[in-house]
Amino acid sequence: MAGFTLTTRIAAPPETVFDVSLDVDLHRASMAGSGERAVAGVTSGRMGPGDTVTWLARHYGVRWRMTSRISAYERPGYFVDEQVRGPFARWHHAHHFAPDGAGGTVMRDVVDFAAPLGPLGRIAERVALGRYMPRLIRVRNAYVREAAERGRA
Repeated sequence: MAGFTLTTRIAAPPETVFDVSLDVDLHRASMAGSGERAVAGVTSGRMGPGDTVTWLARHYGVRWRMTSRISAYERPGYFVDEQVRGPFARWHHAHHFAPDGAGGTVMRDVVDFAAPLGPLGRIAERVALGRYMPRLIRVRNAYVREAAERGRA
């Protein structure tokens, strides 16, 4: 299993950053490079506790489908999205939001994942996914920062 943690500072209150982070339309825009789109569950607007979304996308030239569920939700402190069905043997993404003491937010993403296919998957994690996945989350976080700092919630 692989994983990583990213920290992003955002000049907006945790409530705003939390809400923006659950916006399906913002996520779709941030993943436009992979053609990601929501096709089932919550397909537009903000997700909430227990909601699911099914994404279609293309990464590394391969088309995939992933359904995730908001499995933990405590506004404005954190939420978790976990894969229900999809390409990973495991996908668990915890989103944490804490006040920075100056009116902004420290957003921390803790992602644990495992590629399928046992030993071949572990090689893929080390060779490709270990760099690719954090880059995708950084791109998404730039969209979250921009939207939150503009006051979009």
